[in-house]
Amino acid sequence: MPGSRRVLITSLSSHWGGRLAQQLERDPAFETIVGVDTTEPKLELQRTEFVKVETDDGLLRRIVRAAGIDTVVDTRLIPDPLVASLGRAHEVNVLGTRRLLAACAGSHSPVRKLVFKSSAHFYGSDHDAPAFFTEEMGRTRPAQTAIEGDVIAAEHAVAEFARAQPEVTVTVLRFAPAIGGGLRAAHLGLLGLPVVPAILGFDPRWQFIHDDDVVGVLAHAVGHDLPGVYNAAADGVLALSEVVSLLGKTLLPVLPPWGTVFAAMQLRRLGLRVPVEMLRDLRYGRGLDNRRLKASGYRFRYTSREAVQKLSAHQRLRRLLRSGGEAYRYEREVEEFLRWSPSVQGLEALDGRPAPAPAPAPGPASTGTGGYDALVESDLLDLIPSLETAALAQLRAHEADRGSRRRVLAALDQQLARRARAAAGAGQPAGRGNDGDLAE
Repeated sequence: MPGSRRVLITSLSSHWGGRLAQQLERDPAFETIVGVDTTEPKLELQRTEFVKVETDDGLLRRIVRAAGIDTVVDTRLIPDPLVASLGRAHEVNVLGTRRLLAACAGSHSPVRKLVFKSSAHFYGSDHDAPAFFTEEMGRTRPAQTAIEGDVIAAEHAVAEFARAQPEVTVTVLRFAPAIGGGLRAAHLGLLGLPVVPAILGFDPRWQFIHDDDVVGVLAHAVGHDLPGVYNAAADGVLALSEVVSLLGKTLLPVLPPWGTVFAAMQLRRLGLRVPVEMLRDLRYGRGLDNRRLKASGYRFRYTSREAVQKLSAHQRLRRLLRSGGEAYRYEREVEEFLRWSPSVQGLEALDGRPAPAPAPAPGPASTGTGGYDALVESDLLDLIPSLETAALAQLRAHEADRGSRRRVLAALDQQLARRARAAAGAGQPAGRGNDGDLAE
């Protein structure tokens, strides 16, 4: 969409909202990026303007019209009860969606594009499901869970908006479960266990999308006219046993094949809260047909198998990176000073020196065969571009102490140098980067 240059992102403090804002900031074509949320951003942003506001349609309408917003990206949907209570999820998913749509509607609204982040929960998970769900396939039966009902209701409201506002390009993206090192979700909690429980007699199909591809798909939808519904899932479907094997773990089919409530109680004994949606995935699984999205020009960076392999590497790195650097904290007065004060001179304010890198985590890097040192060079070389700057500095210190993997050390030095150059160009200290090269 050539004229799309003024964007509003909902749920800016969420993982997806913050990362999308960071990606759009790199493109000078987007002259205005506004983010709204009820809590402060958790990722450092350079030129995104943050407005702390509830999903009040009156206030949002004023923001949209005052800023001349032509593109709205709604990243608020909660597809996982592990993230919020069912009551809060319904408030966000259904009522909040209706309020946002009301703020974008009307003959005087400048909005010409709406991108709605939805979920594969729309399709459900059943014994008679097709091998791959296509976008044309609707629900064959009522929603089986509260979250499925929320997703269906939210998409119904978006479809009504699209019919009432034909001048607005409406894109609905149904995402498969996402995999990433810093995400929190029921399926990642399950896969993070030393031994992964399964339902006896079932080896369901699982399909994922990598963290980077979630951001990439959202940015792709912002930059192109994509009316309609699109499945966002990586190539390839894996059996649960394959997923567990790739993670180097053991599958333990100890859950009974009857009674989802009883199965959930058994998992809670292992210290894992698993929503009903997760139990249905453990029984039946799901596959999505992604050909429509690929035909629009998007190229996935990772397959489902590669996303799981990346997750395995991140799990092994977790012990080494546990202490990390100081987390970013939003302070309005500081942000206003850095953005608007004539005294701020960018990188020169630090006397030409990059910010000091955080100290490496104390203690040994790993124990046993499943830790960081068990990763081979090829695993690390593939993983390095996706790590945050603080993590790169920690790994660099650890590799320098060991001194045995020169290719890894060289790759870390190269990536840190690239981050420093990018930070200098953006006028920020080199040590404060967040997510590296998202679009590489």
